[in-house]
Amino acid sequence: MSALSPVRRREILQALRQGTVPSGSLDVLAVGIDKYSNTVSEDLDAVAAGGAAFKAVRGEYGSGKTFFARWIQQQALRKGFAVAEVQISELETPLHKLETVYRRTTESLRTSAFAPSAFRSVLDAWLYGIEEDAAAAAGTPDATVEQVEALLETRLAAVATATPVYPMVLRAYRSALEREDASTADALVAWLGGQPHVGAAAKRAAGVRQDVDHFLAMGFLQGLLAVLKGARHPGLLLVIDEVETLQRMRSDARAKALNALRQWIDELDSGRYPGLYLLITGTPAFFDGRVGVQSLPPLAQRLHTDFSTDVRFDNPRAPQIRLVGFDFDRLVEVGIRVRDVFADGSSAGDRVRTVVDDAYIAVLATAVAGKLGGKVGISPRLFLKKLVLDVLDRVEQFPDFDPRQHYSLTLSSEEMTDTERQAVTADEVEL
Repeated sequence: MSALSPVRRREILQALRQGTVPSGSLDVLAVGIDKYSNTVSEDLDAVAAGGAAFKAVRGEYGSGKTFFARWIQQQALRKGFAVAEVQISELETPLHKLETVYRRTTESLRTSAFAPSAFRSVLDAWLYGIEEDAAAAAGTPDATVEQVEALLETRLAAVATATPVYPMVLRAYRSALEREDASTADALVAWLGGQPHVGAAAKRAAGVRQDVDHFLAMGFLQGLLAVLKGARHPGLLLVIDEVETLQRMRSDARAKALNALRQWIDELDSGRYPGLYLLITGTPAFFDGRVGVQSLPPLAQRLHTDFSTDVRFDNPRAPQIRLVGFDFDRLVEVGIRVRDVFADGSSAGDRVRTVVDDAYIAVLATAVAGKLGGKVGISPRLFLKKLVLDVLDRVEQFPDFDPRQHYSLTLSSEEMTDTERQAVTADEVEL
C-alpha cells in the first residue's frame, strides 16, 4: 500500500463516512481490478500519441462502476491527462443534447494541478505556453509582440480545423486580457465553455452571435482537445456515467441519445477526436435490454462482446468490460485496507488494529450483508460507511469502546439507496 498524505487520507475517510466514492488515491482501496491495469495504461499511451479510445463498463449496482471510473481517472491524471466526469440525466444532461454534455465537461474538467473547473486555467496555460515557445524559438528571454502573434496564429490555425469560431473567440479573449477588460474576458470564457445567456456585448467583441448549440458543441470539443495538447496535456479522459438513465426517457429522445453515442464511437474511430478517451458506464440491462443498446442494431453491433466464458477469461481489450460484484473475501479485504488507512493516520493506531482486527471486520461484513438479504454485491457502500463512522471513529475517540461489546449494527431506510432498501424486504432474503 502506497503512503498517503494526511490530506489524502482524510479525503478518503470523509468520503467513506458520507457513503460516496473517494475522488483520489484509489489504488489503496482497489481490489480485484489489477487485471485491467496494463490495458488501461496501453490505451492511455495510445491516446497520448494522438489516437482515440472508447470503452464501455458494465456492472450491476455495487459492482464498483463509479469506483472503476474514478480509478481510471487517477491513472490518466498521473500521465498528465485532463479528466472530466458527466452524469447523464433525463432533464439536465440528456445525451442527445451534446451542448449540455460539452458544458458539463468544461464544468467538471480537472487536471493534476487544478480542481474543477480547470477550463480557464487550461486556456491561460495554453496562452502562456505560446509565449514561452515563441521566446524559445527566438532564443531570447522574452519574445516580441510580433513573434508571439505569429506563433499564436499558427497554433490557432490548428484549432480552426476543428471549428472556425473557436479561434475567433480565443483571439478576443487574449485581447481582453491584454486590455485588462475582466468582464469581457470572463464572458468569453463562459461562452467557450458552452454556458448559455452570455452577454451580447462580449459576443460582439468576438464577432459571434449564437449560443453554443448541438452542432457547434462537438467542434468545440475538438478545439478543447487542441488547447489541452498545447497546454502540455496529452489528452482528455471523458467519463459518461449512468447511461442506463436513457432507458427511462421517451422513446424518441432515447433513440436520439443512442444514435448520438453510435456517432461518437464512429467519429472516434475516424480520427476526428485525437487525444480523447471516452468511457461510459451502465448496467447490463442497458447493454442487453430491448429499451437500451439493443434497440439500435448498429450500436449493438459495435458494442457486442462475448461474455459466455468464465469471467476469469474476459478480454480487457474488448469494447465492453464487465465488473462482477464483491464476494465476501473481497469485501473483507477492502475493509482491512480501510482499517489500515485509518490506523496509519491515527494516534491510536495500535489500538485500532488490535480492537478492529481482521476477525472483527469479517464479522461486521457478515452482519451488513445479512441485513441486505445476504447480497454481498450491494454491501460495500454501507459496510465501509459503518466501519469508518460507527466503529473506527469511536475506537479512536473513546479508549473504553469495544465494538464487540458496545456496538450493534442498525440500518435505517433513510441512509439506504433504493436498491439497498429493496434488498432488506422479506421476499429478497435467502432462507
